[in-house]
Amino acid sequence: MKVYYFCACIPVLRIRGAWGKGRLCHCGTERTSRHRVWLAAVLLFFCITTVAGNTSANGFASCYSLQNCMGQDFSYMADSVPAERFRVRQLILPTSLIAVGTFGVYNGWFGSVRTDLRNDIGHMRGNCYFHADDYLQYLPVAANVTMGMLGVKSRHSLKERLAVTATAYIAMGIIVNAGKYTVKERRPDSSARNSFPSGHTATAFMGAELVREEYGGICGWSAYAVATGIAALRLYNERHWLNDVIAGAGVGILSARIGYWLLPAERHLFGWHDSNVAILPVVNTSGYYGIAMNIEF
Repeated sequence: MKVYYFCACIPVLRIRGAWGKGRLCHCGTERTSRHRVWLAAVLLFFCITTVAGNTSANGFASCYSLQNCMGQDFSYMADSVPAERFRVRQLILPTSLIAVGTFGVYNGWFGSVRTDLRNDIGHMRGNCYFHADDYLQYLPVAANVTMGMLGVKSRHSLKERLAVTATAYIAMGIIVNAGKYTVKERRPDSSARNSFPSGHTATAFMGAELVREEYGGICGWSAYAVATGIAALRLYNERHWLNDVIAGAGVGILSARIGYWLLPAERHLFGWHDSNVAILPVVNTSGYYGIAMNIEF
């Protein structure tokens, strides 16, 4: 567990010569706003993806290429280490992210950091906005459902992936909206008071955690890279503060875990443990057509 990576990244932003305006770096040249923005972006990407990648709650086996990912059968792991088994350590990463994000709402020092970052991004962006995040936020979620249909081996069946995704989405919606209507934080562009936490970021990281859990390896890392890009776009488009996307990432990961924790109850509710039913069309050379049903108990 490398949660300390994330905790250490915030103070780095205020190190003399790396964040302060008008100060000089070690080479004697003045850092521009763009340098500081990219420093923050790299730190954000490193912290979130490194922590997420090293917080494999189920010890998921890595696959080092898409071909390996598509050819790897993870069904044996689903039996030995069920994804839906609750462990307290699964709460460490998401609750830490949510705590840091909440801290940023009320702490003055964090407030100055996020304001500086907002201003620096504004200077770099000008009037050139890029609203692809409104659509790309759903990409990891869609990948979780469809990749198994395209031949990539998953830990759960399609109906179970759909159930987990739906449950996680409901949990995420409840948590995000509770935060928005309770905290009522003003957005950076002053358009509304529903900035905390970031719903777009929560959606993206929820999907990324589902992909990581189902497919692992490069598939999971790619999904987390996309989710981090969504978080960066929310900052770039002046829709959220830094702490909003940090908390949103935590909410998304926690929601995905809730989806898996409730899967056993859904199996019992829908009777998925009782039988496995398959209905197939039957055609023979004599021109006979029919339907065959196979039920496994």
